[in-house]
Amino acid sequence: MFRRHSVFLHLSLFVLAVFFIANRSYAGISVVDDAGRTVTLAAPAQRIISLAPHVTELLYAAGAGERIVGVVSYSDYPAAAKKLPKVGSYNAFDLEAIVALQPDLVVAWQSANPAAALEKLQTLSVPVFFSEPRRLEDVATNLERLGKLTANEVIADTASATFRRRLAGLRSKYRSAREVSVFYQVWHQPLMTIGGEHIISQVIELCGGRNVFASLSILAPKISLEAVLRKDPEVVVAGNSALNHSGWKDDWRRWPALQAVENNHLFYVNPDIIQRHTPRILQGAEVLCEHLEAVRRKGEGLPE
Repeated sequence: MFRRHSVFLHLSLFVLAVFFIANRSYAGISVVDDAGRTVTLAAPAQRIISLAPHVTELLYAAGAGERIVGVVSYSDYPAAAKKLPKVGSYNAFDLEAIVALQPDLVVAWQSANPAAALEKLQTLSVPVFFSEPRRLEDVATNLERLGKLTANEVIADTASATFRRRLAGLRSKYRSAREVSVFYQVWHQPLMTIGGEHIISQVIELCGGRNVFASLSILAPKISLEAVLRKDPEVVVAGNSALNHSGWKDDWRRWPALQAVENNHLFYVNPDIIQRHTPRILQGAEVLCEHLEAVRRKGEGLPE
């Protein structure tokens, strides 16, 4: 009797397991993207198109690098990404090339990819996930959702947990640091910076700094030189602008009354590790935090 009961119990559990798996397969995989849209796949994505360099990097970090069949230009990290087929640039991609690669998922960058092309892409019945990290925590949630869409939860969740631990450590380290006013220079001609909604503004705050243009709602606004001079930041940080214009410091030294110039607080941070919404942004944060900490020590008369 006991043996028959045991067999029946095991059979019942097996039937329930099969029922659960079948229903899970039928329900598909659903996540909410950064545009607030529900993206549903019938099965884990196997052929993915990335429409931004940061997306390519996120997919690799989430364990889905081998599923990528097409990327846009400047998708150069990790090194394996350089060998992937190109479908154009993030602001001018080729829809025919995308369709020819038969993707079952496209991961797009809503604020930078052309709106008209994205609308047309969505009419082709290809699932589109919008990746738009605006806060540092969004990097972790992007990893988790991309991991779910590709059935790489273990790798993605591990990467997400590591990111959150490093982020918490930096927050703890600089929580009580003296505030330092910062101007972040995205580009030199025209002069461009970042508004308060940009993730780099979050990095500045993480380091105990204050983005002098945080009140601007535009992600990367054009500004006047006079506006920067009025703000008189303690620090000027350059990313892409410095990388593409070797004389950027000399440009600022024409204004010796500016605090940042007077105290030689003109710093460079590699844009790849601060301007991309990926786990490497914390590397950029560490570099920026060290620069701001050196400014504080100098202000206190301590060795930099």
